[in-house]
Amino acid sequence: MKKVWLLAPLALMACSQPSKEEAAVSEEQTQEVVEVNEEIAVFGDQNITEEGVVSTDELLAMLEDKDSVQVTVEGDIMGVCQKKGCWLEMKLNDEQNMTVRFKDYEFFVPMNSTGKKAVIEGIAKVEVQDVNWLKHKASDAGKSQEEIDLITEPISSVTFMATGVIIKG
Repeated sequence: MKKVWLLAPLALMACSQPSKEEAAVSEEQTQEVVEVNEEIAVFGDQNITEEGVVSTDELLAMLEDKDSVQVTVEGDIMGVCQKKGCWLEMKLNDEQNMTVRFKDYEFFVPMNSTGKKAVIEGIAKVEVQDVNWLKHKASDAGKSQEEIDLITEPISSVTFMATGVIIKG
């Protein structure tokens, strides 16, 4: 068995500016160690399963005629917030990734999850990501200031608000 650190719900503030509720939560709350199978780790909703899982290609097809969809999708983790693990990037196809955030910042994922497979459950939608968020995300990902300064335009992309995540290791 491998030990994985899971953050207690709302134990830490999100990478971005905290809401009043988040700011009221002490960063000194303890973390709990949970024994998990070396092959998978579950974060957020512990009832998440792979039942009904779709591929990223199927997700993109679903979003062609809808503005959002409740779904369970599997894909490759291309990057994770290197400050707290409060978001991840999942590969959609060769041209684009999807930013995955976690509902109400109730959980985070390990910062060393890049390159692993993930199953995520929640709501996918197409939305505009503004320049401030894109720069913040680039900073959290460890990009250089030169790379961050090149971000000057908002982008429209698929985003995902996850209620649960399975990481396959």
